[in-house]
Amino acid sequence: MTEARSVGPVGLLLWCGTLLGVSFPLGKVAAGAGVPPVMWALLVSVGASLSLMPFLAAKGLLRLPRGKMLRYVVISGLISFAGINLMIFGLVPKIGAGQVGMMFALSPVATLAVSLMFGMKAPNALGIVGIGVGLVGALMVAFGRGGVDGTLVWSLLALSTPVVLAVGNVYRTLDWPAGAHPMALAFWAHLVAVLALIGVQIVRGEGLPVEAIQKVPGAATVQLIAAALTFPAYFRLQKIGGPVLLSQIGYVAAALGLLSAVVVLGERYGLVSWVGAGVTAVGIALTIAAQTGWRVRIGLPIGRRTRAALFGRAGRVRALQQKRC
Repeated sequence: MTEARSVGPVGLLLWCGTLLGVSFPLGKVAAGAGVPPVMWALLVSVGASLSLMPFLAAKGLLRLPRGKMLRYVVISGLISFAGINLMIFGLVPKIGAGQVGMMFALSPVATLAVSLMFGMKAPNALGIVGIGVGLVGALMVAFGRGGVDGTLVWSLLALSTPVVLAVGNVYRTLDWPAGAHPMALAFWAHLVAVLALIGVQIVRGEGLPVEAIQKVPGAATVQLIAAALTFPAYFRLQKIGGPVLLSQIGYVAAALGLLSAVVVLGERYGLVSWVGAGVTAVGIALTIAAQTGWRVRIGLPIGRRTRAALFGRAGRVRALQQKRC
């Protein structure tokens, strides 16, 4: 397994988003076969852990985490993997894949808000426009899927999904242990998630119904492979791209989830959903353009001093330079 050092943040974004997008129809297949959400979430973390173990052992990186790294993998494993996967796979049969997908696609906006609260670097103007366009497209896809049955309690719980995703994204950047290998962090965080999910099953007195997963062997195999290929790149993207860029895999996942549901499950969607998918693609393209350094001048009906005040010290410096010229 390579470390994907030659792959930039844009490639990692598309890679992770594509693989995560496959999980939505797979989760629907599992729910339809009666697989408990805890077991499907457990399958994801087991797949990630097993795929990372040989690489870490060969590199001599399979050492027990201590201190800050231990705190990091425990919090990350509980929030970003065990917790969020339980929410996603548990909500799909309650309120429908469309509404859950919409909540997942709202994570870039929530992550941007949380990161700004902690004084982290925001994307440039083009990147923010890309986030906004992607959000509009994601909402069109979600609402274009039709009505969703569900109680008010489940719907309100679904609204917390992008917040939990955002908190996890920002935490993993702020508390990243110095010198820690991304794959080691991914392995231990998922192992924590595995132990937590097994603990949930034991507390509930339901044991581990592995036979439920055996009802969908094909979907389970694909899910294992997708998880194995996702999370090494996921933590790499976290390290080099930051929380806001990482969160935008939600847009890619939403678009690919729509496509895979049509191709694999034979689902049908209206014109609004397909237009929304196109709008989402435009948002992704703008985000990629911003990440690769492509710049565009956006005309604003405000003066130079106002722009300098809005965009901070860097903006003031540029405004002064322009005035001298």
